[in-house]
Amino acid sequence: MASGRQIADENFRSFQTWLASKADSDFRQMVSRGVLSRKEIAKECGFAKSALDQNPRIKAALRATEDGLRERGILPAPLERGGGELEMPLVRETGMQRAVLESERLKRLEQDNASLRAENAELKRQLVRYAALQDALSLTGRIPR
Repeated sequence: MASGRQIADENFRSFQTWLASKADSDFRQMVSRGVLSRKEIAKECGFAKSALDQNPRIKAALRATEDGLRERGILPAPLERGGGELEMPLVRETGMQRAVLESERLKRLEQDNASLRAENAELKRQLVRYAALQDALSLTGRIPR
């Protein structure tokens, strides 16, 4: 059985691989309340959500990643409260973005559905024609002109 340190190293490598595979558009879809969704990250990396808080290397890398995303304008900047604490802004963009993505997906699926229906109708028409040819060939042994 692997030790805790080995599991931590494996989780960190998994996190680095996941991080390298993501583009800015992927990160935009993962924004939740001004930060990246920890639940989605853990699910995609294949480890428990607690690893993001308990593994200091993953925690530091995630914080650095989020800071970089804020500098590039992908994540919103945190707001300051009265006591000098940082507060994350409430962001509802993901709902709008997802709605736009879903409407685009629905439109694409409807177009695909319409084209498949047209193709199906054409194939049925051809099937009727070839069924008639098959009947004539089986009865007479010759193909009609």
